Amino acid sequence: MKSVDNNVNEICDEFVERSNHGFKKYGVTTERTDLDLDQWLQHLKEELMDAVVYLHRIQKERDESK
Repeated sequence: MKSVDNNVNEICDEFVERSNHGFKKYGVTTERTDLDLDQWLQHLKEELMDAVVYLHRIQKERDESK
């Protein structure tokens, strides 16, 4: 299914690429059943921590270029 919004289509394509890459790398999908709720929450926490580091780095670069 395609959206009338090309930005949405590009993001959807990225989700599919990321999913395929993750499966090739780890051999599992998010449908796995070997993790409990606390483990899923820990994975999410770590991903969000990475995102904050990326934001900080981008802000520093932006501020330094002013």
